[in-house]
Amino acid sequence: ERLRILRKEMPNTKLQMLFRGQNMLGYRHYADDLVEYFVQKSIANGIDIIRIFDALNDIRNLETAIKAAKKENGHAQVAISYTLGEEFTHEYYMNYAKQIENAGADSICIKDMAALLTPTRTESLVKAIKAAVPELPLQLHTHYTSGLASMCLLKGVEAGADGIDTAISPLALGTSHAPTESMVAALSGTEFDTGLD
Repeated sequence: ERLRILRKEMPNTKLQMLFRGQNMLGYRHYADDLVEYFVQKSIANGIDIIRIFDALNDIRNLETAIKAAKKENGHAQVAISYTLGEEFTHEYYMNYAKQIENAGADSICIKDMAALLTPTRTESLVKAIKAAVPELPLQLHTHYTSGLASMCLLKGVEAGADGIDTAISPLALGTSHAPTESMVAALSGTEFDTGLD
């Protein structure tokens, strides 16, 4: 009901939800038919973009949700869960981005939920993923926990990211996102000017 109200009151605004692939909104795997039905109902009640991710970056846990979103004419944005470790090289993320593209995603999101990205790492990672899957739009998602979010977003945009996640100032900073107004000001007058007032 809340979703239908939001859709009615904001008819021209894209609504997005986060979806844990085969785990839906929980922490256990659900049957394919339940995943398909949940996606169908989410889109039917107003969701436009479903950001689908798996904490282990296992494409098998995303395929049913991606197919379901596409079947319902929703936008399937698949997120890469970003983390650190010897095996998590640019090549690892580039390979996963190709798997995401092959699975039928409409766009990709670098999901840095633990705020582990640094500005230089963001720049090189965005360039690497854009080189691997040049046709897919790339969005950048990071948190302000480490204090680096604004710098990471700026370097990401300069490196070719097509969109960034921000939060309006009263809800920003801390464990949230970079402030929307600050990023609009930082990009104002550049080739990346948002056009937002």
